[in-house]
Amino acid sequence: MKKRAIFALAPLLTAGLVIAGGTAAQAAPDGLKPVQTRQSLLGQHTWYQQTYRGIPVFGGYYAKHTNTDGSVTVDDGRKAVTGLADTIAELPAQRAKSGVAGRLGRQPGSAELVIVPGSPAKLAWMTLTPTRKGTFRTLVDAGSGTVLHEENTVQHSDGKGRVFDPNPVVRLQNESLTDQDDADSAVPARAYRTVRLTKLNRGATTLQGAYANNMSANAVTSKHRVFTFTRSQDGFEQVMAYYSITSAEEYIHRLGFRDVNNEPQDFITTGYEDDNSFYDGSVDAITFGTGGVDDAEDNEVIWHEYGHAIQDDQVPNFGVSDEAGAIGEGFGDYWAVTMSQATSPNTRTTPWACVMDWDATSYTTDEPHCLRRVDGPKVYPDDLAGEVHDDGEIWSHALWDVNRALGRTAANRVILESQFFFNPEISMPQAARKTVTTAFVLYGPRAAAKVRAAFHVRGIL
Repeated sequence: MKKRAIFALAPLLTAGLVIAGGTAAQAAPDGLKPVQTRQSLLGQHTWYQQTYRGIPVFGGYYAKHTNTDGSVTVDDGRKAVTGLADTIAELPAQRAKSGVAGRLGRQPGSAELVIVPGSPAKLAWMTLTPTRKGTFRTLVDAGSGTVLHEENTVQHSDGKGRVFDPNPVVRLQNESLTDQDDADSAVPARAYRTVRLTKLNRGATTLQGAYANNMSANAVTSKHRVFTFTRSQDGFEQVMAYYSITSAEEYIHRLGFRDVNNEPQDFITTGYEDDNSFYDGSVDAITFGTGGVDDAEDNEVIWHEYGHAIQDDQVPNFGVSDEAGAIGEGFGDYWAVTMSQATSPNTRTTPWACVMDWDATSYTTDEPHCLRRVDGPKVYPDDLAGEVHDDGEIWSHALWDVNRALGRTAANRVILESQFFFNPEISMPQAARKTVTTAFVLYGPRAAAKVRAAFHVRGIL
């Protein structure tokens, strides 16, 4: 489980970006609390939580990027705290939690005192309430008890599927397959593939390992570690999620990274009946829905959600602004596609650019069945619609063009490395410039020019 930082909630934030060279900027008088340090190919990245009189400032962050050449760049997202009368809460924490429980129908798991920036700044209780559809973050005025803001911390992704490797539609090159209420007879036996489940914990009889941790209800067990199920059995999706997440992390290690979500990723494949899946950063867990095609039957759904976990590990609370959220969804789609490159043919029936072709059979009629594509016509900023999944198609197409220009390995090293230098509310042009700079440092001017061209075609640069 990761340390939980609280520089989130886009509606209450205004972005602030400061770049410094040579030496680190001085800490704010009101203090900085270390959150995490990550090591990447080009340096070390340390994130801090802004505090005021020892209390976290909601939305306030500070990051120091120490490059291998000794230079330092800084992202300064500290917020002004003005007009705050006192830092002692008049409202007890339990009363704040009780009010939230009465409205949401569930008891908050925690309550933490925070400062909400503004004119004037306010003292508030931040509660986190776990529900089956994600964790709700609520800010309750610590004086009046008024709810200042409430949101589900999960950014939902509509329609996800789950497959074998990567899924039955691709494996069989057959767009006519349908779910048929999870029936075994709907998918021929030749769609299945027997694989090694690597990195299982020594002595474990469950699907728990170095990179994936099964938290599903009625988790499957096997004394001899033989987990062979068919799609009508709940255990099949649990095996799929373990295998897909582990495979993704092993690939990241082969790219040279040792500190990108390098931990057991919690996942749940049972109990959520919507045709939807999500990554919940508040508890660092991925939940897969069972509506339509069970989402954990489609590797590309799993890899998309794992993309959110990757970014949240690299940059705490990534994606709090509209454009950063779109970058997150676009990267998730791209990550699903690039992982499929290793196991899928690029054919007219099932092109690489098509995302989640098995899951999408439950809600699309056109062929090939795609939730989205990474080669669509959208450009920045003309086609921004204010919906992160739709707007993410701009970013995913740019990344896909980088992939086609540099090749899969070089592109993914550049893309993952550049994300260490993002901040939680970064815009597409800012993120694109950091990606170009990363390409230059890793592979030189010709590679950087190709990356810039990819973003230019999409209107981002």
